[in-house]
Amino acid sequence: MKADPAVQRRLLDLAEVDAELARVTHRRRTLPEIAEIAEAEQQVRAKQDALVAVETTLGDLDREVKRQETEIDQVRAREERDRKLMQSGSVGAKQLTDLEHELATLERRQGVLEDDLLELMERREAVEADVSFARVELDKARSTLEDAASRRDAALADLESTETRRTADRSVMAKGFPDDLLKLYDRQREQRGIGAAAFQSRRCGACRIELDRGAVSKLQEAAADEVVRCEECGAILVRIAQPKA
Repeated sequence: MKADPAVQRRLLDLAEVDAELARVTHRRRTLPEIAEIAEAEQQVRAKQDALVAVETTLGDLDREVKRQETEIDQVRAREERDRKLMQSGSVGAKQLTDLEHELATLERRQGVLEDDLLELMERREAVEADVSFARVELDKARSTLEDAASRRDAALADLESTETRRTADRSVMAKGFPDDLLKLYDRQREQRGIGAAAFQSRRCGACRIELDRGAVSKLQEAAADEVVRCEECGAILVRIAQPKA
């Protein structure tokens, strides 16, 4: 295949654009924010689960407190009824003795219930503090997630802008190459990642391998307009003139 040396040299500019587009694609897949978001989402789920757990405990304690308060109210009401009955003077000696015994029992029962209620209220206070802490931790996790997502979106927007601009540049540049040369370049790029590279100091700029004497001699003997390729990776080699000593 033949191509004007100047046209061949422009392949290096095209290769640079393609390399930048490849970097954009790679960076889009490997943005550090993607891993941050995955970790932040996991933390949010964990904090949500923790909050649900302590809120459930708090709800259970609230119901237990209400039940305990109801039972205390019932004991007090029974005690008040017995006292009024005793004070009415309408009961006999045996019933009066029974009422006195029942009042003593109710007082002991009320004391036990009030002690239990106090313990429940102390536990509830501690769990309520846990709920407040869990909510703060969940808010922090959500804020971290929002920050990572915001940075990811900004990075993606920047990459999108670069990709759009360089894709347009490539479209314009591609029109300046013969069809057969461009097809060869594109095929090589799709297969190996790099379509063309500079050949300088006996080294292929694509695979970075230093060619042997025989390969170098063939390249040097080839006509300037001959399209030559690396024997190792197949990339189109653009021969760069060596500076004179």
